[in-house]
Amino acid sequence: MRILLLLCILMCTFGCNRKVDHDGRTPLVEVEGMYLYVEDLENIRPVGLSRDDSTLFAEEYIRNWVEDALLWKNAVRNVSGNSEVEEMVEAYRRSLVLHLYQQALMNERVDVEIGNYEVDSFYKVNSEIYRLEYPLAKGLYIKVPLDVPDVKKVRQWYGRSDRETLDKLEKYSLQHAVDYLYFYDQWVKVEDVVEKLPMNVGDVESYLKKSPNVEVKDTAFYYFLHVDSLLEVGDLKPVEYATEEIKEALLNTRQMDFMKRLRDQLYEDAQKEGEVIYYY
Repeated sequence: MRILLLLCILMCTFGCNRKVDHDGRTPLVEVEGMYLYVEDLENIRPVGLSRDDSTLFAEEYIRNWVEDALLWKNAVRNVSGNSEVEEMVEAYRRSLVLHLYQQALMNERVDVEIGNYEVDSFYKVNSEIYRLEYPLAKGLYIKVPLDVPDVKKVRQWYGRSDRETLDKLEKYSLQHAVDYLYFYDQWVKVEDVVEKLPMNVGDVESYLKKSPNVEVKDTAFYYFLHVDSLLEVGDLKPVEYATEEIKEALLNTRQMDFMKRLRDQLYEDAQKEGEVIYYY
């Protein structure tokens, strides 16, 4: 690739008599005053490519850049001056400036901190809109090798949720488990846990309701899953699981209220100052 870059640089250097200020960058190719620089190419070149792949990547990128530049130039020649395009560009510019301005104002003036009291209050009134689209569970999962010592103890422990037994199982897992997930204290997607098991389950909810204690094995490991609590599709989301959604909704409401007050204030001030003139 370095050879390719040097050749391109030399071609540009000796083939161009015009003096152009490139701000310290090294031009690689030019299309009617538009430049692709060595630094641009180096910044987007994937890391770890072989020499041949790196050369191929550079050649393809340069070719695509040149084609895009030529297409752009042709488009400008044929479309510039079109009043419809100018109106669309101005409308987009106005929309973009307004969006950036509003975002800057909201970032500066809207408090993004939302307390637990606000979340709980909102949830009490609007809990019905937070329904599960997938089952959630609390419980425990452990994976151990087939030759692990005292596997009988795991069978005795993994289906129990008292603190003493869980402490024993946790200490055991630190020594012997290949994978261990304690989720008694948080709701997790059932599919995220079940996919760890070497088994195909059709209706996961029905299966786990009938068999909250699951033990399976393959050629190398035992897999144990205990589901202590299960929420089904259509059940209300627990408030702790819906907290981020609620905070997002509350923040969005704050931002809209702020912008409404700002617009009203701007309108009222402009009316008082006579800045708005109606011709009807």
